[in-house]
Amino acid sequence: MRSNALITLLLVAAAAAPVSAAEPLRLETRILAEKRVAAADGTTRVALSPATRAGPGDPVVVEVRYRNVGRQSLGGVVIANPVPRDLAYRAPRTGPAPELSVDGRSFGPIASLRVGNRAATLADVTHVRWRLSDPVTAGGGGEFAFQAVVR
Repeated sequence: MRSNALITLLLVAAAAAPVSAAEPLRLETRILAEKRVAAADGTTRVALSPATRAGPGDPVVVEVRYRNVGRQSLGGVVIANPVPRDLAYRAPRTGPAPELSVDGRSFGPIASLRVGNRAATLADVTHVRWRLSDPVTAGGGGEFAFQAVVR
């Protein structure tokens, strides 16, 4: 059962970021598991690896990588990505926090979002969006990530 959830997650993530050869900005979405690894000095650190098993309640990291495969810099880049349906958004992982949406159209901080007559919760988030303040140079790229939990 747990591996079926993972297979669904991977298929949804792949569909969430289609890649077109004609587009200068390529996106890749990966679902990763956090694993605590013992270091030689006796401390532990968190390592990310492709999620091979995930079930309800398991934490995962969704990583969105972008790369400019064109020949010119791209300015004003906005990266909007659906949250895979089998995941519930929890928090940004590192870097800037994304804008959030509960309908794929209106974005903002969670406190400003509503679902019907009630305030939205993190479980309601359907899309995340990042606005790049600097142009992406030809051949350049980067990544964003957020924490989620398997529904």
